[in-house]
Amino acid sequence: MDIVLIRHPAVSVDEGICYGHSDVALADAPETSAAALAVRLATLQVPAPRVLLSSPLTRCASVAAALAANFGCAFSTDDSLKEMHFGTWELQRWDGIDRALLDAWAEDFTGARSHGGESVEQFVTRVRAWFDVFQQTRELTPAYIVTHAGVMRVIAATVLGLPVERCLKWSIDMSGCVWLRRDDTSQEWSIVRWNA
Repeated sequence: MDIVLIRHPAVSVDEGICYGHSDVALADAPETSAAALAVRLATLQVPAPRVLLSSPLTRCASVAAALAANFGCAFSTDDSLKEMHFGTWELQRWDGIDRALLDAWAEDFTGARSHGGESVEQFVTRVRAWFDVFQQTRELTPAYIVTHAGVMRVIAATVLGLPVERCLKWSIDMSGCVWLRRDDTSQEWSIVRWNA
């Protein structure tokens, strides 16, 4: 089973802005980004997808639709693949958020909801519930999943049996790809490529 997680390309948002669940525009045309991704994936010898899944947010879905057209495969979106919802912090500058609220979040990283959106625990539960169902469907692979860095890290932590907090430190560039493979015999997962 091969799964390729693809982070959306750069967005047209100033650096330092929190935009987790917000639907923000891409910096470049989705077709341009999709063409560049297709070339990179071919260079990495990633198998072509049978299906392309995506977060419904424009920065992901527009690129996924263009990739699906390029590969001639099925395409669908799923709300479970959205980035974490940061509530009242959405579209605010990180350095403009009340320091006391950020400290409260840091003190109870998994459970706090200082912003009124999702807690990390709720976000992880959402993504893992989706992934538990998805990985039972072998006919959907190879699959490309165009999503967000947070979702990618939760899936990686899940398949590798690692704490999510550990994977949060692993960098994923805009348009970065994470290729995961499950051995059909042992059922063990491995990372083929990280941030390729």
